[in-house]
Amino acid sequence: MRKGLTYMSKLNAAIIFGGRSNEHDVSIQSAKTVLANVDQSKYNIHMIGITRQGQWLLYEGDPAKLEAWQTASRPIVLPPDPTFKGYFLLEDPTTVVNLDVAFPVMHGTYAEDGTIQSVLELCGIPYVGSEVLGSAAAMDKVVAKQICGYNGIPQCKFDYCEAHEWAASQDEIIARFEEALGYPIFVKPANMGSSVGISKAKNRESLIEAINTALIYDRKVIAEEFVDGREIECAVLGNTDLVASIPGEVVSANEFYDYKAKYDDDFDSPIYIPAKLDESIMEEVRRWAKKTYKALNCKGLSRVDFFVTRSEGKVLLNEVNTLPGFTKISMYPMLMMNMGISCQELIDKLFELAIENASSKNSISF
Repeated sequence: MRKGLTYMSKLNAAIIFGGRSNEHDVSIQSAKTVLANVDQSKYNIHMIGITRQGQWLLYEGDPAKLEAWQTASRPIVLPPDPTFKGYFLLEDPTTVVNLDVAFPVMHGTYAEDGTIQSVLELCGIPYVGSEVLGSAAAMDKVVAKQICGYNGIPQCKFDYCEAHEWAASQDEIIARFEEALGYPIFVKPANMGSSVGISKAKNRESLIEAINTALIYDRKVIAEEFVDGREIECAVLGNTDLVASIPGEVVSANEFYDYKAKYDDDFDSPIYIPAKLDESIMEEVRRWAKKTYKALNCKGLSRVDFFVTRSEGKVLLNEVNTLPGFTKISMYPMLMMNMGISCQELIDKLFELAIENASSKNSISF
């Protein structure tokens, strides 16, 4: 017999962090920010960490010491069965802790690619962020560009290849990339975030090296033309009634905005909020951000990144992050704070949107 633990005055909210991706450490820093700002008077917080090997653990220590979370954790199981709608400790499978909502504060593969969303869907637990389709589509840079191109959203030229194609036809792929894109060429894993595995190829030799590097992280590689542009980011919030923030600008301290430029304290990449753009271009970025969000079926939140070319002021879509960083230096919460939405208010709104989205799906009869 299963016993459900319920709370009448507060919602049971799970903050899920860690995970199997290369962005495990970034996820922990994002989760620390969320835990430091969530309204404890409204929510009973359950801190659930996923190890690099994929084990699920309940962390019962100090949120401020999240880096050492595995030292004060116990194994749990989250059954993919909506009659449970929660988790139980492995040592006590008779007692189920019901969850009202979950915030998977996770980045990269097995996280914002639809994987964790699929688990929570099966569990019947409302969750923050896009659903399975939107998460998977936005995560795959090739698929995202194909969908956005179909919807008339301006973006830079691109091409792609898969690992088996590269193994069989390297010369053909190199010639195709060179002809279509010219040098320099940016090469990225198709399914990876935080600028992991990105290279700027300036000639054939470095292009081969860049493709091989990207294939370490994914079996699909995307190649993009170089755009001499400013890096502009816009935060979008909502399910159907969307709020697009005033855009911000990142000036990379490195040659391009790679992992070190984003997260290494030795690299000081200036951020300008609002971006130093003409008002007309700012509004164009906001319009395209909303259209991109809708085209990719995003829900809850996303950060939509653009280039604005230096020569013509042309707005080009770069990529979409459906679970953007929440670290102390992350753009998404800073852009929302500039809109007058505090981090605590933002987390409240995200929980509200998660429950609203789940309710709208559950109201559909089959």
